[in-house]
Amino acid sequence: MSAMDQTQAEKDLFGGALSAIFPPDAQDMSKFREIPDHQEVFTHSVTDQSIIVEILEYVQEPDDIALKTHYDDLVRDNDVKEGDHVILEAAEMPSHKLAMSQCQSARYVLGQQKVSKFKEDSTNIINIHMGLFRIPEFTTDILVTFNDPVMINSMSSSNQAVPTNADRWTVEEFQQLLATLTINDTGLFGAE
Repeated sequence: MSAMDQTQAEKDLFGGALSAIFPPDAQDMSKFREIPDHQEVFTHSVTDQSIIVEILEYVQEPDDIALKTHYDDLVRDNDVKEGDHVILEAAEMPSHKLAMSQCQSARYVLGQQKVSKFKEDSTNIINIHMGLFRIPEFTTDILVTFNDPVMINSMSSSNQAVPTNADRWTVEEFQQLLATLTINDTGLFGAE
């Protein structure tokens, strides 16, 4: 592994319309499989951790309800059973700590879900960190999700994917990504 792989690096997203500083070793999944146009997906090359940046339609609700709406969408997408998910923390992200000047407000949530990978019987416990950037001017919500497995079932296909903590991305690195997320070209949202 090269020294460059071990350092954080600014990455262009959506053709350079957005950018942010990503944790070390973030692999762009579009080089390996097709990714929907509204998403950018990065995975850790060794762990099962992933970061997803999504451009979504603005939820016409107060911030806390919008964040819960996006979180509940992920619960549904992950086929998480009732009672197998919880929100542990929710907070406002202060605008003075964010690089994204177009953002009207931003929220952070930490949740936990029991998720089975590839519809397996075994479930893994995943911490879900989400940053929601609200941009009503462009009727857009930008959602950044950090999937961080904290317990891998021994019967899961992911069982061999979790090395020592020294190799893992940290919450602090994810928070730096959120703080440095920048809009470089509003044309992404159909603006002139």
